[in-house]
Amino acid sequence: MNAAEVLDVGRDAIWLTIQLCAPVLIVGLVVGVVIGLVQALTQIQEATLIYAPKIIAIFVSLLIFLPLMGALLSGFMQHIATKIAGI
Repeated sequence: MNAAEVLDVGRDAIWLTIQLCAPVLIVGLVVGVVIGLVQALTQIQEATLIYAPKIIAIFVSLLIFLPLMGALLSGFMQHIATKIAGI
């Protein structure tokens, strides 16, 4: 493997990491903003109120997106295995 191929694998790994993390992070962000808006509108300033809905939403999003994450990881592993076999 030359330097360009190593950089390609590294770039693909970083892009895969972004694809794996993005759905869960976006769900956590949206739930946090919605809860923050509800707290601001109702003037309920309870600091622990945001944690339970966020944990539940992230858990549900993990259950929903887990097949996608597994497929992405499997495809990346097959790509890496093909590159290793080609050396």
